[in-house]
Amino acid sequence: MAQLTHIRNFSIVAHIDHGKSTLADRLIQMTGTVAARDMKAQLLDSMDIERERGITIKANSVRIEYPAKDGETYILNLIDTPGHVDFAYEVSRSMQAVEGSLLVVDASQGVEAQTLANVYQALDADHEIVPVLNKVDLPAADCDRVAEQIEDVIGIDATDAIQISAKTGVGIPDVLEAIVQRLPCPEGERDAPLKAMLVDSWYDPYLGVVVMIRVMDGVIKKGDEIRMMQTDAKYRIDKLAVLRPKMEDIAELGPGEIGILTASIKQVRDTKVGDTITHDKKRTAEALPGFAPSVPVVFCGLFPVDNAEFEDLRDAIEKLALNDASFSFEMETSAALGFGFRCGFLGLLHLEVIRDRIEREYQIELITTAPSVVYHVHMKDGTMAELHNPADMPDMTLIDHLEEPRIKATIMVPDEYLGDVLKLCQERRGIQIDLTYAGSRAMTVYDLPLNEVVFDFYDRLKSVTKGYASFDYQMEGYREDHLVKMQVLVNEEPVDALSIMVHRDRAEQRGRAMCEKLKELIPRHMFKIPIQAAIGGRVIARETLSAMRKDVTAKCYGGDATRKKKLLEKQKAGKKKMRQFGKVDIPQEAFISALKMDG
Repeated sequence: MAQLTHIRNFSIVAHIDHGKSTLADRLIQMTGTVAARDMKAQLLDSMDIERERGITIKANSVRIEYPAKDGETYILNLIDTPGHVDFAYEVSRSMQAVEGSLLVVDASQGVEAQTLANVYQALDADHEIVPVLNKVDLPAADCDRVAEQIEDVIGIDATDAIQISAKTGVGIPDVLEAIVQRLPCPEGERDAPLKAMLVDSWYDPYLGVVVMIRVMDGVIKKGDEIRMMQTDAKYRIDKLAVLRPKMEDIAELGPGEIGILTASIKQVRDTKVGDTITHDKKRTAEALPGFAPSVPVVFCGLFPVDNAEFEDLRDAIEKLALNDASFSFEMETSAALGFGFRCGFLGLLHLEVIRDRIEREYQIELITTAPSVVYHVHMKDGTMAELHNPADMPDMTLIDHLEEPRIKATIMVPDEYLGDVLKLCQERRGIQIDLTYAGSRAMTVYDLPLNEVVFDFYDRLKSVTKGYASFDYQMEGYREDHLVKMQVLVNEEPVDALSIMVHRDRAEQRGRAMCEKLKELIPRHMFKIPIQAAIGGRVIARETLSAMRKDVTAKCYGGDATRKKKLLEKQKAGKKKMRQFGKVDIPQEAFISALKMDG
């Protein structure tokens, strides 16, 4: 049973690729938590897709024992968090479970947008923060400049920032000492009624639902009857363990400790993240504040390429939803694509990750429709409806006005690319709020419409700044604007998967680009195909895909010209008939490429 004064709970926060997971590896290795033969890079990133893309998606925890210089042995509970804005939700909930953070900043790149966002989350959770300058072995590292940046931009004292290289292991012992000396120990009463916070839960095929908890007060033992306060469900604990990345059974967990439990819970849905767990008989008086539930921001349709795989897709989506509470779905049907699901995601990276996991783990080929955001449709009779899919838009004559979600985006960029970034934000209907400088880098804050950002804003931002800009955003609420639904008609048939919401002023430009793109992407048929973009009944752009021709006059040599004419007329009539009954096959790539606009 660990004493409170000998426990330290902390998380590692940083921008993408500043070395969080590598630092976690070194801390695990240096303390001998994992045998040398089991050690591998990015040990805590367990999903294939995390290892392949080199990003952290799920926050993972590990318990480390560290014999400090003062002769005492300390228990360190480390939570490695994601850096991407789409998974900020994972970060915020890990923060509530710990008392301190290591702020890792790349000594060559300095403070980035997500560094700021994640530090602010740590400060909101009242964390003690220890700045760590990583990658000091790089020739471009400049510790003094970056320490100054941390003080200017974030406002944290960085005079005694620890200089390390997580790759080579330089300075790691100093980090371990700083965790023990500079981070606070947890507080809690051992004799009080049990109060534990549900930090995370995931599905294990052998154990059922595994729940990660942080005990605030009281003691939890194997065999205890517990109650979840939000869902009011009662369970009996089958197994208590701590993660030293591998599970290790333990008899009890006391205040300040982080561990996992299983209790024959059937679905991850039954475990609300942020819920308070207490004893069934001796309950705690008040629950913990909990977290605001994550709200999906981007919606898109997922359809199987082969309609026979619909049931398999349903199973795959239900299994993924077991592990990912922030992913929502409902069934939908489409004239062009058949049966599928309308899914909600936290952002485009989240969408890509889920799509990749379905294709890879369940071998189902998918068609993804255009990502769209949630609009508020205010009707003339005073009611308000949420619009997730542009194809479901009600009749324009009944609508009073439409509101779209806006975000507050923070972009950090080197001075020489600032003009391009401002131009990009203006093009996307952005309103500038602020522009400040930290050294040779500009930090600009914009109010942007979310639907202009979800398509390919991030890709464009990276390309105009040669990859040097960093971007972070938070939701700001809804605002009215002049939005219309644009439909694409191929051979005079509407293709519902390509319906998008656009701003009235940009509709024609967008429609023209869409038609030109589809003209290149749709293969030619034996008949002429018109491709049109329309708003309501009015066509705003059109391209015609010409037909493939067979030379029917080849066998005529000599003779009267009317013979040739007759054959050509006959061919023309056949093509006309063919066009009435002909079905145009739009290939899968055409859908995806047509939606990546503004190239």
